[in-house]
Amino acid sequence: MAVVEELLRAEADGTISFGNHKLAEKAKVEDFKHAGDLLKVKTYSAMTKLEKNGMFLYESVPGTSVLNFAEREDGVEFIVEGDEDAQITIGLTDDTEYEVFVDGKSTGTMKTGLGGKLSLSVELETAGEVPVKVERV
Repeated sequence: MAVVEELLRAEADGTISFGNHKLAEKAKVEDFKHAGDLLKVKTYSAMTKLEKNGMFLYESVPGTSVLNFAEREDGVEFIVEGDEDAQITIGLTDDTEYEVFVDGKSTGTMKTGLGGKLSLSVELETAGEVPVKVERV
């Protein structure tokens, strides 16, 4: 199990890891500086949420632990872990089509609306760590 004990940390490869799905009570880290941005994370067993510069970036219900989260011009990529299957919402570019890969397999393409949010489900209960990649088509 790879929970992020410090709730939010920068990795040597430039990615970030955040969230702790094992916490019974809410915990948060605010004003975390990373690559010129200010990050904020709120996490516990029921929910994990990440904001960048006050804008929505990631949310899962129930809570998850996220490793090596990389935000790129054409999408995002990360590894997610949790005790239960999770509904994950990611903030991306408005009105854009993306292909979603879960555990190396394409789950199809999805289009964001005006809010730029894309939602996906990840089966985590028996899976351990699951890689997720969302890529602009």
